Amino acid sequence: MKKQTFIQGTLILFAAGLLNRIFGFIPRITLPRIIGAEGVGLYQLGYPFLLVMLTIITGGVPLAVAKLVAEADSVGNQQRVRSIVRAALWMTSSVAVVLTVTCLLLASWITTNVLTDDRVYYTFLFMTPNIIIIAVASVLRGYFQGKQNMIPTAASQVTETVVRIVTVIGGAYLLMPYGLEWAAAGAMLGVVVGELSGLLVLILQWRRHHKKKDEHIDAMANNVPASELIEQERPAWRSLLRIALPVTGGKLIGSLSYLLESITIARSLAAAGIVTAVATAQYGALQGMIIPILLLPGALTYSLSVSLVPSLSEAYGRKDMATIHMRMHQAIRLALVSGAPFAVVMYILALPLCSVLYDDISIAPMLQWMAPVAIFIYLQAPLQAALQALDRPGTALMNTFIGAIVKLGLIIQLASMPHLGIQGAVIAINVNIMIVTLLHGWSLIRTFKIKIPWIDFAKVGIAMIIIAGAIQATYQHFPLTNSVFVRLSAACLVGLCLYVVLLIMMKLIDRNDITRLPLIGRFLSSRT
Repeated sequence: MKKQTFIQGTLILFAAGLLNRIFGFIPRITLPRIIGAEGVGLYQLGYPFLLVMLTIITGGVPLAVAKLVAEADSVGNQQRVRSIVRAALWMTSSVAVVLTVTCLLLASWITTNVLTDDRVYYTFLFMTPNIIIIAVASVLRGYFQGKQNMIPTAASQVTETVVRIVTVIGGAYLLMPYGLEWAAAGAMLGVVVGELSGLLVLILQWRRHHKKKDEHIDAMANNVPASELIEQERPAWRSLLRIALPVTGGKLIGSLSYLLESITIARSLAAAGIVTAVATAQYGALQGMIIPILLLPGALTYSLSVSLVPSLSEAYGRKDMATIHMRMHQAIRLALVSGAPFAVVMYILALPLCSVLYDDISIAPMLQWMAPVAIFIYLQAPLQAALQALDRPGTALMNTFIGAIVKLGLIIQLASMPHLGIQGAVIAINVNIMIVTLLHGWSLIRTFKIKIPWIDFAKVGIAMIIIAGAIQATYQHFPLTNSVFVRLSAACLVGLCLYVVLLIMMKLIDRNDITRLPLIGRFLSSRT
């Protein structure tokens, strides 16, 4: 099995992640046009519950499997590798089957009393097979990661996304004549088919590699009594649980927060006098249409943070505070610079964006409410990555927990006010994003004496104001056509070109920054 270096693995996953972001946006644009915001709400309502189930089963499993497989593989102990994977598959599959059966038996009660809209029943039923599929896939992805071979994971992700595009749209379209709840269920069935296709790719890769390299292990295993195999795998179980449980606990806070958010939003909107169908439509617009737009630029800021984390970890190991400070300033500046123009575009052009993407301008105010905090979203990724790289994962977890508590409290208070409604939930989410990002920044300042580059913030702020005026003027006064799409594209192009010029004039970017970008950096380095 061919291994890749850390950088090669990062580039492979970056490319796959970028393709998934782009391809994954196709059904997000198309689905609202088929089933509307209310249908998207039914489609989205079950996801938080599914996320909690998956976190319980797989939260820390990929990391644990990858770590243990890498350790065993480094000393050539392939029998240990097989024991680890077998134990992980047994544990996750057993729990997944139990939770799947439980969800199927309690589906009616869960959709009525927990998810607050019984029309999500069929979507919930179609969703439950994902528990088993994703549980098994997580173990195999952890195995390939431990083997330092990212190609199977990337291939499965791209396959899953491409298949899901066709099946989600096709399922919703074919079942739409039977009603909105069936159309949402058809879309969810498409998700299951996509996940299954990704799992099949992983299984095929697993079988192919094992036939080539591990036939002697299979022969050894066949000659060992079952009782002895169990004895061999017990240490693997203990090792898996020792690593996976703490990670699962941390991730469970985030997934439970997401579930409680969906429940409290629905109940608070009901308390505000909003009928269930309208509340479901508003929730679907927020989670299924607005949030994805905000997160779309995250692929770039995430890749930047990933490229800088190894440098932080290495410097921390040497106790080289000067390098840590330099890298943190670089990470903050690059995240700020790359995310700022997207925030401006989403705020100034919210209405044409929602018109072009979803053919629905009624959701544009929500995008405008959230666009100003987009900068905090893009800064949060490198700040959180820095805390983890600098051996402060507990601090990042506590900051996230504090933000979740504040968010849920504000949702209950604000979303239940009739004059606010869903805008109250938007305010609560905005406050959560700002609190967590600021706490991450404060933690780094307090612990490592990091100095925030306020001058860079001021320069970017000035650039944002200038391009905001240029974008608005271009969109409103573009002379050649009245086409919304053409005017939107022209305004974005003018804003981007002007922004790059301003960055160079203000000396916010230089060649060293550009060389840290994946692919681009490799090209420039080869030219020097």
